[in-house]
Amino acid sequence: MIMLSACLAGVDCRYDGGHNLRPHYKQLWQDGRAILVCPESLGGLCIPRPPAEITGGDGHDVLAGHARVKNRQGTDITEAFLHGAEKVLQLAKKHRVTAALLKERSPSCGATRIYDGTFSGAIRYGMGVTAALLQQNGIAVYSEENHPEL
Repeated sequence: MIMLSACLAGVDCRYDGGHNLRPHYKQLWQDGRAILVCPESLGGLCIPRPPAEITGGDGHDVLAGHARVKNRQGTDITEAFLHGAEKVLQLAKKHRVTAALLKERSPSCGATRIYDGTFSGAIRYGMGVTAALLQQNGIAVYSEENHPEL
């Protein structure tokens, strides 16, 4: 069983209320080969919501308490991201997930790249909070831009 960012299956859960539909991934879910998650929604954030970025590091740094997640207005929403990541990890364990296919550049789901925390559109290497937590718990993390054949 794999875990899939819900937005990649067409669920309108992006910060702006949209999705990132990739028909192949939606088919994986419809075929019962994937479970859908949106860590930000599971963490209690509304849809739509202001965009958020990690400041001071990446998801591993957030988990270690050395970085924070803030929205464009400067509100610290780290706790919602941590809560959502924990809920995703619980689901992964419950469903014996071995790999996660997540949305690149997301402050939750970014597998290799995230926005740099300046809200300027600049991207840097690093993982999102949920991706980092899954990886730390032995689950392979990939993005829609870099994954093995499914």
